[in-house]
Amino acid sequence: MRFLTADYLYPLNRDPIKEGVLQISSKGEIIDVYTDRNDFSQDSLEFFEGVLCPGFVNAHCHLELSHLQGEIDKGSGLVEFISGIKKRNCFSKDSILDAIMRAENQMVLNGIVGVGDICNTTDTIIQKKRGNLNYYNFIEAFGVKQNKTDQIITDIKFLKDQFIKNGLRATITPHSPYSVPPRLMQDIKRNFTDEDELFSVHMQETSDENILFKNKSGKFFTWLTSNGGCTSIWDERNNSTDILKELDYRKVLLVHNTFAAKKDIKDQFYCTCPKANLFIENTLPDYSIFKADKLCVGTDSLASNNSLSILEELKIIQKNSNFDLNTLLKISAKNGAEALGFKDLGTFERGKKPGVNLINELSMVEIIA
Repeated sequence: MRFLTADYLYPLNRDPIKEGVLQISSKGEIIDVYTDRNDFSQDSLEFFEGVLCPGFVNAHCHLELSHLQGEIDKGSGLVEFISGIKKRNCFSKDSILDAIMRAENQMVLNGIVGVGDICNTTDTIIQKKRGNLNYYNFIEAFGVKQNKTDQIITDIKFLKDQFIKNGLRATITPHSPYSVPPRLMQDIKRNFTDEDELFSVHMQETSDENILFKNKSGKFFTWLTSNGGCTSIWDERNNSTDILKELDYRKVLLVHNTFAAKKDIKDQFYCTCPKANLFIENTLPDYSIFKADKLCVGTDSLASNNSLSILEELKIIQKNSNFDLNTLLKISAKNGAEALGFKDLGTFERGKKPGVNLINELSMVEIIA
């Protein structure tokens, strides 16, 4: 049994508590939260300078791309970035697995306890089976050609089964509005089961995406037509958010939203990946358009980031928004846990095991439990 106290506790399900006390078991389970450390003997308390908050939730990551760190030019734009991802197949399996292991270890050291991870391969299964972090695995469908739909569905169902057989949670999900034709979107929806929690969709990551649906032109239009893209992708959609109707407004985590406008915001969860947005498009979302209790944060991949640190992402959000510290910490932990269905994470509540991070003015993080 441990009794932890700091300048402030941020339980995230209630207001911050000055000099509060967090009681946890030897296994990290929250026993209770107390509002006054003067009720305890000093010998029974562990004192920390800074604030204690729940472990972070990385709501959007591509762990399997960790070996591509430094392989793609910064600021090249999304179309060029997607093309650069093809380099993923130019590495040995051992180097890919080693990069995955090191990337996960980096997340653990950075106080991350839960991850929403995008998967196109089985490469991460070995590492995830070790149980170091909580994962929601999104098995991603990406295919612009109509005649490939049946094969894509067969392949991703097989891939999902590999995760399930290894005791890992997995849901089939569309990559984005521009990369999934309506027919494939319907097949994805039909494969959403009672065990699935939500879809995760890349959304409005570049201005070219908006131009595609609004004007039926631009870089994405050229890229899609040159790759034999199905015309229904742009003919049957006038906005990226039209796919929410195709998915029957099921629970969706919309990722990036760099070029979203206030009129685009729906009653869904949203995930921002600031460092990746700056890396790829050198632009950040307008944070004033989001509902603070629906906003999560992710790191994206090491292909578009130099680290997997939620704290570093929060620093950028802090400089570009009016969010106070309590809101920023909710974005870092509580909201992501709610979006991804991590019921034991996100808040200091009795019975949960959310991890305990010590931070000091968003300058450093130390794992306490």
